[in-house]
Amino acid sequence: MAKRRAIPCELVENRVMVWDRDDAKTVFSMGYYGKPVGMPKPKIEEIDVPLVLDLIESLYLLENDVIKVTMARRRVSAQQMAQMCRGQYHEFDKKYIVYKKFRDLGYIVSSGIKFGCDFAVYENGPGIDHAPYMVHVYSRADPVTSTGVVLAGRLASTVRKQFILAIPRSSKNVDFVSLDWWKA
Repeated sequence: MAKRRAIPCELVENRVMVWDRDDAKTVFSMGYYGKPVGMPKPKIEEIDVPLVLDLIESLYLLENDVIKVTMARRRVSAQQMAQMCRGQYHEFDKKYIVYKKFRDLGYIVSSGIKFGCDFAVYENGPGIDHAPYMVHVYSRADPVTSTGVVLAGRLASTVRKQFILAIPRSSKNVDFVSLDWWKA
C-alpha cells in the first residue's frame, strides 16, 4: 500500500493552518478535524477555504503522519508540538490520553467548553448528529464530589447528553464511568 504524503501545515501562534484548500478539505473529511475559516457549520463538499486546527488535534495528526508542521520554515516535531500543548492546556497529558483513546476508537472529538466539560464526543460528526457524550477528564487522585456529580448530571440531562468521567490508567488505557439520569 502506498503511503500518503503528509499534508503541509503552518504553525501560527497557537493554531495550525492548512492553507491549501484541497488539503483543507482532505484533512477535515478524515474525521472533522479543524474548522474551515469563516464556515460555522461546514459540509465537507462545501469546503473551499483554509482550515484552522487546534494544537491537540494537530499533535494527533502529526503523530499519525497525516500532517507535517512548519514554523518559520522549520519543521515542528511531535515532541515540540506536545510541549506547546502543555503550555496551552491545563493537565494536557492526561487529557491527551483521553482524546487519543476516543479518536483511536473512531469517535469525533471536539472541545467541550460550551458544555462545561473537557470534550464533546460525536459518533458521526458535527452537523450529522449531536454529540451524545460530554467527557470530563479526571485523575485517580481527583475528588469527585456529590455536588460535582449533581451539577454534571443536571447539565448533561438538560442538553440530552450522557456524562462520562474519563480516568487515564496509563498512557494507553482509560477507565470510563458513565452517569445516566432517568425518570422512574
